[in-house]
Amino acid sequence: MLYLVRMDVTLPTDLSPEDTADLLAREKAYSQDLQRDGRWKEIWRVVGEYANYSIFDVADNDELHTLLGGLPLFPHMRIHVTPLATHPSHI
Repeated sequence: MLYLVRMDVTLPTDLSPEDTADLLAREKAYSQDLQRDGRWKEIWRVVGEYANYSIFDVADNDELHTLLGGLPLFPHMRIHVTPLATHPSHI
């Protein structure tokens, strides 16, 4: 199943620079592993915001929930998920 996912990030202001760098490095590694295995199909920045739109291709809602919950930044995100279906005019 395909899902459009918007992720808005708000980092805690009390994180040290070292903790922030570690958190972001873990997030990047996790997300790139999912991109390499094909479950995180696309990722785009939202201009002017600490946010992205992504396309996930996973078996079901439970798999997506598990993947999103595994993001190191998950506790600092607001996430909106839209399930997608093929449009009848798509060629």
